[in-house]
Amino acid sequence: MKQNGRPYARAVITKKGERFWETGHPWVYDAEITSLEGEVENGDLVDVLSEKGKYLGTGFLSEKSKIRIRLISRNANDSFDEKFWERRIRYAWNYRKTVMGDDISCCRVIFGEADQFPGLTVDRFSDILVTQTLSVGMEKRKQMLFPLIYQVLKEDGQDIRGIYERNDVAIRQREGLPENKGWFPLPGVETPDSTVTEICENGIRYTVDFENGQKTGFFLDQKYNRQAVARLAKGKRVLDCFTHTGSFGLNAAMGGAEYVRSVDISESAVAMAKANAVKNGLDAVMDFQAANVFELLPELEASGEGRFDFVILDPPAFTKSRKTVKNASRGYKEINLRAMKLLPRGGYLATCSCSHFMEDQLFVKMLHQAAKDAGVELRQIEARQQAPDHPILWNVPETDYLKFYIFQVV
Repeated sequence: MKQNGRPYARAVITKKGERFWETGHPWVYDAEITSLEGEVENGDLVDVLSEKGKYLGTGFLSEKSKIRIRLISRNANDSFDEKFWERRIRYAWNYRKTVMGDDISCCRVIFGEADQFPGLTVDRFSDILVTQTLSVGMEKRKQMLFPLIYQVLKEDGQDIRGIYERNDVAIRQREGLPENKGWFPLPGVETPDSTVTEICENGIRYTVDFENGQKTGFFLDQKYNRQAVARLAKGKRVLDCFTHTGSFGLNAAMGGAEYVRSVDISESAVAMAKANAVKNGLDAVMDFQAANVFELLPELEASGEGRFDFVILDPPAFTKSRKTVKNASRGYKEINLRAMKLLPRGGYLATCSCSHFMEDQLFVKMLHQAAKDAGVELRQIEARQQAPDHPILWNVPETDYLKFYIFQVV
């Protein structure tokens, strides 16, 4: 049903919703919609209007989510056809080429709302693209979008062999979508016969299992933070906690560390990290241990086993909602306190949080408290965030999630 000559249903929102929308945030919550007029299906485009009938933008309707509408445009003249989406894809890819330079063989190609593709993540691991589709609007359009992404990169001379979907995430249930994973069929492209590939990041080669690895298979957002650690690691004895595939430890070893012990609770992650060390000829200065970091740090402190003058803490997100932030803060404090007590005066600490809900001010407050309880002072060397292929939109706080600090403990 057309409304005022436009082919979309109309959602009228409250004044509160309008104020939030006009800050630049791209979401409308279910409680802010006062009426929905016109024929519409889940995942369809709808126009968003103020109570006075002012056009505010157009977005995807999600009938099952509290985030009821996700903005894709504030321009009433936009036509949401293939050319529209191709322009968006080219814009996102040209941005990566600008901010990453030649370092684009492994990077995030599309970062959801930050690239105006709400609910879509696309990571590049050498010749494979790995996607996560977390909104019903993107899900309904992936048959059009994924071949376009493939084509834009191919036309730019990028060798891409296939697209693998990692939709095995519970958050899809909020959109009424099933969990699944597997190859996306690209017209005229033969499906690769392996779900393992190799990437090179910061001069280090990794095997990436994009079918079974965490998230899409490898964490690209810490790329330049790993370089920052490598610059300080020469001659140091390094304890790399929550190592996953060994990336921080490997960078430290490549940077000239005297010795690196990489620790993770997952036996399979430790095996992968060790294999990566062998692949790069760094295993002679590295040890690997499957252990619970919360238990290991106090054991090392009590026993005096080994001597570490650089500790790296790269834990998974301890909180994925505001309700559990206090518990998460206690967890972050525990590992940081233990690391500070383990280090000698003059030692170095790299610590981070990848949870959006653990906001920077809360993380900093926690670090102050941990330092006080440990009886040390922190000399800040660097404060960093995610790599620029994970762009931060100031009007979308959810895109600003990674806090990364390097200190000297004095």
